[in-house]
Formats: sequence, C-alpha cells, structure tokens
Amino acid sequence: MNPESVAKRFDRLVAKCTLPRIRFHDLRHTHVAHLIAAGEQPLLIARRVGHASSSFTMDRCGHLFEAADSQAASAVAAMVDSAVVTKL
Repeated sequence: MNPESVAKRFDRLVAKCTLPRIRFHDLRHTHVAHLIAAGEQPLLIARRVGHASSSFTMDRCGHLFEAADSQAASAVAAMVDSAVVTKL
C-alpha cells in the first residue's frame, strides 16, 4: 500500500467521524505510549516501531518511562509488603 494513500484515507475517515484532526503518524506515537504504559521493554518497542535501536526509542520517548518507573516501584513495594505480611 502506498503510505500517502493510507494517510489520505485516514484523514477522510477522521473528518467524516467529526473527530479532532490527528495525523495517521500520531497513531504510532500513541501505540508507543501504550506499550510503555503496559510495561514493555524499550528493545521490544524499538523493534515494533522500526527504530534502529532502543536508545533511539529512549531518546524520543524516555519521558514516558518516568510514570512506568513509578508504577514498577509501587508494584515491587506491594510485593515486599505482601511477603512481610505473609511471614508474620
């Protein structure tokens, strides 16, 4: 498929649905954000979206990992709390 044709078709569909204007390429960024929120690893994300390396993904999207880092810390704290309660 021609990428330009896909983008134009997407633009027409968005307009027809009276949605706010978004570019087809914006879906890619949304996908990356969802993968990060789901806790996926940067290497997997980079491969999925065709980045040359995970460091490129981190350079572009590293700010999104901050919330994921907080979630991971909370998950570990919950596991530790649970283990302590279980042993008591």
